[in-house]
Amino acid sequence: MSKVQKITLAVAVVVIIALLVVAGVTGGAMGTVNCIDCHATGLVDGATCETCGGETTVRGSFWALIPPIIAIGLALITKEVYSSLFVGILSGALLYSNFSPLQTVDFLLNDGLISAVSDTSGIFIFLVELGVLVALINKAGGSAAFGRWAKTHIKSRVGAMIATFFLGILIFIDDYFNCLTVGSVMRPITDTHKISRAKLAYLIDATAAPVCMIAPISSWAAAVSQYAEDGKGLDLFISAIPFNFYSLLTFVFIITLAVLGYDYGSMRTHEFNAINNGDLYTFGEKAEPEDVEPAENGKLIDLVFPIAVLIVVSVFALVYNGGILDGVDFITAFSDTDATVALPWGGLITLVIAMIYYAIRRLMSMKEMMNCIPSGFNAMVPAILILTFATALKNMTAILGAKYFVADLMNSAAAGLNNFLPAIIFLVACVLAFATGTSWGTFGILIPIVTAMFPNDPTLMIIGMSACLAGAVCGDHCSPISDTTIMSSAGAGCNHLNHVSTQMPYAITVAGISFVMFIIAGFVQNAWICLPIGVVLTVATLLVIKMIVKKQEAKA
Repeated sequence: MSKVQKITLAVAVVVIIALLVVAGVTGGAMGTVNCIDCHATGLVDGATCETCGGETTVRGSFWALIPPIIAIGLALITKEVYSSLFVGILSGALLYSNFSPLQTVDFLLNDGLISAVSDTSGIFIFLVELGVLVALINKAGGSAAFGRWAKTHIKSRVGAMIATFFLGILIFIDDYFNCLTVGSVMRPITDTHKISRAKLAYLIDATAAPVCMIAPISSWAAAVSQYAEDGKGLDLFISAIPFNFYSLLTFVFIITLAVLGYDYGSMRTHEFNAINNGDLYTFGEKAEPEDVEPAENGKLIDLVFPIAVLIVVSVFALVYNGGILDGVDFITAFSDTDATVALPWGGLITLVIAMIYYAIRRLMSMKEMMNCIPSGFNAMVPAILILTFATALKNMTAILGAKYFVADLMNSAAAGLNNFLPAIIFLVACVLAFATGTSWGTFGILIPIVTAMFPNDPTLMIIGMSACLAGAVCGDHCSPISDTTIMSSAGAGCNHLNHVSTQMPYAITVAGISFVMFIIAGFVQNAWICLPIGVVLTVATLLVIKMIVKKQEAKA
């Protein structure tokens, strides 16, 4: 961290502490103070609730969103993610404990960090397993062989980007699985064609969550279906797909941008350095596995076979965990599965099979295989640390009652704005997912509210549902504390803040177009009219931006 960044961080911390003290003294002047037990509003902080006798706190007010706002703001200003996230977690603990020193430490450790490790332990294991598998594939020479194959079959930067996009589309089962698998497979190809790691991370991130959000057979569809009433969650999810403008238009955006062959925003700097200087990183630490000397007789099958096994075994693990062997159907098994259990299960079996396969092929000794374990683990340490802090921050936001504040906000917005509600829902979902870093938590909060908003208008309810899901994906896509964003950085071997800063202009562009489309959809209410309009707007927007970029280059 530079001297300027240290000074900025110190000043920011002082300001934050002052704001938190104000919050503690005024009892949440920027939002109503709520009862912990019955959630009655309009109370005085530290008093006794007249309704149920419970304790009052700043839970459920605007202050519940202050910790993630602090963490994200500091990360973007200082370019230092670990300390920024920790300050955000600490601010949440201070608010929740009403500035009691001992309780602050207790909340920070137990409700924050320890709970975060417990909640995400399965994903930690899967991250390490994927890191080890990548190290094994590299050592066996599979990645080098794939790079040689790619040179003869994928002969342009556009082809490499389109190939990455389509592989991301094909792996629609789960976003975590998508991020890490696509990254490990496509890195050799994108490196060969001098595509920056920031661009690769964007391509991974822009297909991972969006494709899961429009795939009926995915862990996301299963999660969404759980929040709808009367067992019609999956039907509602499928009906909402044509109106999910953010996910669908993101795909149009990627293909159009690749074909037009230009970039804008900070991504342009990264791509310029990659093309002209051979620098795939531009700045920031390199999130790479340790260098290994690959086997000389590695073949393409040495990469394809382990990845194919991983896909097959992971899909089986997901439906097995959901009870498919107990007689339930495939869709129900997906609805009842737990990816944090199933994916580590699949990863472990894949590692065993891969080691046996490489031993039979005599590509490496047992000692060399065992050396790949710490190598793969070390490559995933940054992602694990960020994921731990990000999850702890989400826990703090949850215990501060952000969902109650959002529910009140949505209910107050419903009056007199019926046809504009999808656009409003989209914005609220974007902000909530960005602040909390979780799309699942966002649609878990908003879906019950959205379905209750349109009791007599099923079509508008479907559009509102689509707006909720699209906004959740958009906010998650932009957020530095999103687990999908973190794992996209890990999968691409990209500095995390580089990934966040470069993809933000692209995500905001599609978000702006999607917002306009939800306004139109609120009145037109026909997906087959709205979607073509959205495609035309996306392509036209990129053409206009290209003209602006060219004019700026001409002036320079």
